[in-house]
Amino acid sequence: MSRILLKAILGFVMRVLYRPTVEGVERIPQTGPVILAGNHVTFIDSLFLSLVVKRPVYFIGKDSYVTGKGLKGRLMAWFFRSSGMIPVDRDGGRGGVAALMTGRRILEQGHAFGIYPEGTRSPDGRLYRGRTGIARLTLMTGAPVIPFAMIGTDKVQPDGKGMPRIAKVTVRFGEPLDFSRYDGMDRDRYVLRAVTDEVMSDVMELSGQEYVDMYATKARAA
Repeated sequence: MSRILLKAILGFVMRVLYRPTVEGVERIPQTGPVILAGNHVTFIDSLFLSLVVKRPVYFIGKDSYVTGKGLKGRLMAWFFRSSGMIPVDRDGGRGGVAALMTGRRILEQGHAFGIYPEGTRSPDGRLYRGRTGIARLTLMTGAPVIPFAMIGTDKVQPDGKGMPRIAKVTVRFGEPLDFSRYDGMDRDRYVLRAVTDEVMSDVMELSGQEYVDMYATKARAA
């Protein structure tokens, strides 16, 4: 119920203020497991994605988003959970495994799972090398991958901080990608890299971003 309420309220606000252009959303299957994989340029990308896709979309998020104290903490927890975020402790050596297994569970339950293969927000608006978790998920579950691109959301909330601004936003979905030809090869690192790179190639084509063959986390640290 909270998800429906949040989507109704924010959906109305979004349509009035931003009037986003949505392309190719009909390519997302109405039922069954599907992975939505795209670029990540600002904090509110997941919100826009959830609002333009009719079916519920689930994401992995830091557990710190839902563990705040007081009224503000409770409101943030309600907001993120209602938006489809599933909190996971991503710190430490087992954080990636926990996120991967959570994504697998969501897909095996027949849901839509949103993921940003770059692993973090782009530090400069360019598209960075994808991490192979996306490949592991599609090969383990058989779920198709729908690449997508967020265009203009970085103008709405630059650096993911401050009050959102009014800007033109486009959400563009590509053709479904089927990797069943690699069935049973989810432990082959060359296959995992090939699958990931194919997804990122489609995201780059959809977004028009410059591609950097480097992990975003390393670029941010540098």
